[in-house]
Amino acid sequence: MPVQKKEARPASRNGRTRIPAFVQSQRGVKNWKEASGWLDWRGIEDIECITPDQAGVARGKMMPSKKFTSNTSLALPSAVFMTTISGDYPEDGNGFTYPEDDGDLKLLPDLSTLSVVPWESDPTAQVICDLVHQDGRSVEFTPRNVLKRVVAAYADRGLRPVVAPEIEFYLVRKNPDPDYPLEPPVGRSGRAIGGGQGYSIAGVNEFDELIDDIYHFSEGQGLEIDTLIHEEGAGQLEINLRHGDPVELADQVFMFKRTIREAALKHETYATFMAKPIQRQPGSAMHIHQSIVDRKTGKSVFAADDGSETEAFGHFIGGMQRHIPNALVMLAPYVNSYRRLTQAASAPVNTKWGYDNRTTAFRVPRSDPQARRVENRIPSSDANPYLALAASLACGLIGMINKVPCDAPVGTSVNEDEIELPRGLLEAVDLFESDDALRDMLGEPFVSTYAAIKKAEFETFMEVISPWEREYLLLNV
Repeated sequence: MPVQKKEARPASRNGRTRIPAFVQSQRGVKNWKEASGWLDWRGIEDIECITPDQAGVARGKMMPSKKFTSNTSLALPSAVFMTTISGDYPEDGNGFTYPEDDGDLKLLPDLSTLSVVPWESDPTAQVICDLVHQDGRSVEFTPRNVLKRVVAAYADRGLRPVVAPEIEFYLVRKNPDPDYPLEPPVGRSGRAIGGGQGYSIAGVNEFDELIDDIYHFSEGQGLEIDTLIHEEGAGQLEINLRHGDPVELADQVFMFKRTIREAALKHETYATFMAKPIQRQPGSAMHIHQSIVDRKTGKSVFAADDGSETEAFGHFIGGMQRHIPNALVMLAPYVNSYRRLTQAASAPVNTKWGYDNRTTAFRVPRSDPQARRVENRIPSSDANPYLALAASLACGLIGMINKVPCDAPVGTSVNEDEIELPRGLLEAVDLFESDDALRDMLGEPFVSTYAAIKKAEFETFMEVISPWEREYLLLNV
């Protein structure tokens, strides 16, 4: 339920009540003094201090609000950011070494992300934190810091990236037993949801109450949804966010995933961001729209004064064509991700680009010159938003720095051609480790840590015997 506001103690002027603007802000304050007033006005009792791990899962600590504002030092073990999705730890090697002391990393709250937790019954707030070493140095292998590193590389060159993510997800029936396949949910009509509902308003209306809760929860956190649609899959929805700063938008995706899951659970339904949750249904993507502007002028570097395309525009696309296959493990991070990347499906499996061509990996939507942007259609919705944005922007910047030429645009359907991307997780990891330009852009500590985690996850997956093996091998081989 929404957090109840405490009786305010505002200043009075000429007999009129005056409430500071920062107190009324749904999201973020400038300093600790404002944070205290913000929390007090809302009667907040507890604070969730959270940060995304390598999978994009919220990790952190909860504490009373008075302790939060009393200069308390927060810390998490470094091992938290070296674990696999199943909670295991990778083996040492190829530049990765598990810290023997498992020392603490300090949580540094970013007060610009302070907001309420609207689904909690007790007045609760949340704040996203960065990770620093005990001496204050940034922890290079944590996802939010990796994205900040890439954004800083743009800033060093007088540039500012602007992004707008689109996140697809499925609503499915509750499924406490992982041995059984997922099934579409039952909507308000009382019937199981079918596929083929792309852009259907009736399809959205099947989940009216749940979607209302998503909107209410989002509004309570100061999160802005641009549009919401029903996608092609059975019970598959998509949320589009407004364009903005990469770190701020990654924060929003991070929070939206929590929000959507909580709203779904309230209605006895699961929300899943798996790339391919249901067999013979479309996969779920996280498309990323990207443009680059000059920090001084605010003008797009993709458009010349006469509106024509610039060399920087072509080089950005060229960098993505050359390096995205090597960064794919950050955009398609799990074994399941590669089930989405198949021929003749809605997900692109090439490195081509074109104007308003949804069969290409990199689509340039029709727009005015100053709104010219490149949509990366490869990432899946299971990707950590910080790492997906970091990978995509890093590849484009490498292209701009090294003046990598792009291929000619294509105007035909190219998604039934030969697959140009890695076909599985291990191949993707090998390419990731071999790309020196990516390693320099993202940082050696992150590359070695992330690659080690992905290898360990693959080995865990290989321990599982699938239904396909029991179906076709049990009595036939």
